[in-house]
Amino acid sequence: MRTIQVLGALALGGAAALAGAQQPKTATQAIDEYRQMLADGNPADLFEAKGEELWKQKRGPKNASLEACDLGKGPGVVKGAFVELPRYFPDTGKVQDLETRLVTCMERLQGFNGAEIAKTPFGRGEMANVTALATYVAAASKGLPFNLPQSHAQEQTYYEAGKRLFFMRGGTHDFACASCHGEDGKRIRLQDLPNLTKNPGDGVGFAAWPAYRVSNGQMWGMQLRLNDCYRQQRFPYPEFGADALTAISTYLGVNSKGAKSIAPAIKR
Repeated sequence: MRTIQVLGALALGGAAALAGAQQPKTATQAIDEYRQMLADGNPADLFEAKGEELWKQKRGPKNASLEACDLGKGPGVVKGAFVELPRYFPDTGKVQDLETRLVTCMERLQGFNGAEIAKTPFGRGEMANVTALATYVAAASKGLPFNLPQSHAQEQTYYEAGKRLFFMRGGTHDFACASCHGEDGKRIRLQDLPNLTKNPGDGVGFAAWPAYRVSNGQMWGMQLRLNDCYRQQRFPYPEFGADALTAISTYLGVNSKGAKSIAPAIKR
């Protein structure tokens, strides 16, 4: 009798397991599984290695490295810098994000022409190097919580300006950033859209860039990510380093306080 009960229990357990295995995956589960598979051997690692080499290499008209670059934590300090950017820098008298700050260092320490770099298309020339450097710097803070400073008046102004820009509607389709990322439960092309007005929504969105885009085989920094968002909204493209982009990044970053950085990530 005992043997029959055990066999019966095993049969029921096997049937339940089979039924569970046959349950179709949700779109979200399938996409998460896809990302997990992609993350094994993230090509962003190659850009990180390139960025580290560029950081230490003597380059430019001044034949100097970037090892004295101050990203907000002191000259040469990389770890922890990414999760506190954008921030106000006294030497430039303005709030800067990671990429614009790197261009400042390339100009002042190495002698590159910052204005020319800013005009260079994403993924080309020195702009490609800026992205690699940003990937290296971001990777050094992976797993650390975001904690953007808001003690300076300009930092507070940029946050408020970024908030207004986030909700500002315009363009031919009357879109705003908030049209896609202003509330919970939104999706596009079977993909969940994080709510970027609160934490941990920004911990998923803002904290993932720089990221490798599988769809076009490119490494994207936050400047390009936001630029492409404006393209999808049918707005004119902002210029690299535009105050509007820094303001939106400040708004997103401050909202991310406490969320741990996962950059450099991998994206569809």
